[in-house]
Amino acid sequence: MSERPTGPVVTGFVPPPAPDLPRIEGRFVDLERLDPARHAEDLFAANQGQDWVWDYLSYGPFAALADYRDWQARMAASTDPVFYALRDRADGRVGGVASFMRIDRANGVIEIGHIEIAPPMQQTPAATEAISLMIGWAFAAGYRRVEWKCDALNAPSRRAAQRYGFAYEGIFRQHMLTKGRNRDTAWYAIIDRDWPRLAEAHRAWLSPENFDDQGRQRQSLSALTGS
Repeated sequence: MSERPTGPVVTGFVPPPAPDLPRIEGRFVDLERLDPARHAEDLFAANQGQDWVWDYLSYGPFAALADYRDWQARMAASTDPVFYALRDRADGRVGGVASFMRIDRANGVIEIGHIEIAPPMQQTPAATEAISLMIGWAFAAGYRRVEWKCDALNAPSRRAAQRYGFAYEGIFRQHMLTKGRNRDTAWYAIIDRDWPRLAEAHRAWLSPENFDDQGRQRQSLSALTGS
């Protein structure tokens, strides 16, 4: 019987830590561990009248601040997912949340998900940097793979994944039910050997030289990541 192929031996791997930083600082944005006392009011106000931001999430919209604060309190107490609030350094306001989730330390795999960016922060350097900081933290901590998953119908999320340099890996059909509707899920990932090149592209995009006097980008992140 011929030899059956197996994957390469992984040497020196040590399970990375769970996300536990209280704060991750950037140039445009700071990520703060979610705290409804500090974050709920700003973000509830930023999402007011914009119910479409919840279309692809399994929760929301929230009719009242108290409801949203209760939801944040449950998420803030979770160890998986681990939620961060995104505070824009320019105006000091919270403009979104994102989380580390499906944290598989034994295999060095982590997902970035539950991303909800309010309209005022969407398509800003702060929003881009927030995700870049999360990816960078994961690889610096020793994770081998960072995943991004979204509803296959969520075109903006799919474009964002590719813009950051996540590789498309396929569709999981009938993956889950969300708000009573079928969800096919698109899977994307970056692995550790991809990140050095992508990290350089992210740094180049976020550098002051990439923005003109009006804050407009000179090169797109998609062009820099080659996606």
